[in-house]
Amino acid sequence: MFQTLMNIISLWALPVIIILILTMGLIKKVPIYEVFTDGAKDGFKVAVNIIPYLVAIIVSISMFRASGIIEMAGNLLQPVLAYLNVPADTIPVILVRSLSGSAALGIFSDIANTLGPDNYATKLSAVMVGSSETTFYVLAVYFGAVGISKLRYALLVGLLADFIGIAAAVAVCNFIF
Repeated sequence: MFQTLMNIISLWALPVIIILILTMGLIKKVPIYEVFTDGAKDGFKVAVNIIPYLVAIIVSISMFRASGIIEMAGNLLQPVLAYLNVPADTIPVILVRSLSGSAALGIFSDIANTLGPDNYATKLSAVMVGSSETTFYVLAVYFGAVGISKLRYALLVGLLADFIGIAAAVAVCNFIF
């Protein structure tokens, strides 16, 4: 029953929201098409403005992966993480998640395909991916979109939140699984 209700809601949520927005625009006599195209123009300007930041983050991620620093850091962290019941397979997820969501999902996909869905490392990796943020990507894109070049404490707080998310994922998975 509940699953059927959720399927219906997920199927109709987006069309209802679109119809509601269009209806409210017509009621308030908003020139819907003109407002939409103005928004699209602004979105394109933002996309062009953040291209240098995106290129910088993509190049840095590629350099980290190609240089072997991620593997070296994983080898250094392995004894401590083994004590905390964190499998070695999850170390790349821990190290890459703050840099790139797509890279973390790629690593998670490899873990899931190799070890299977019921493996502890797969479950822990899934919770880690859902418990942390792509801090460097967020800072590059969102701060770049509004023209902020001084990160101040945002980087420190973002990395602290990632650390807490990973630690919470490990604690919860150790308790549940």
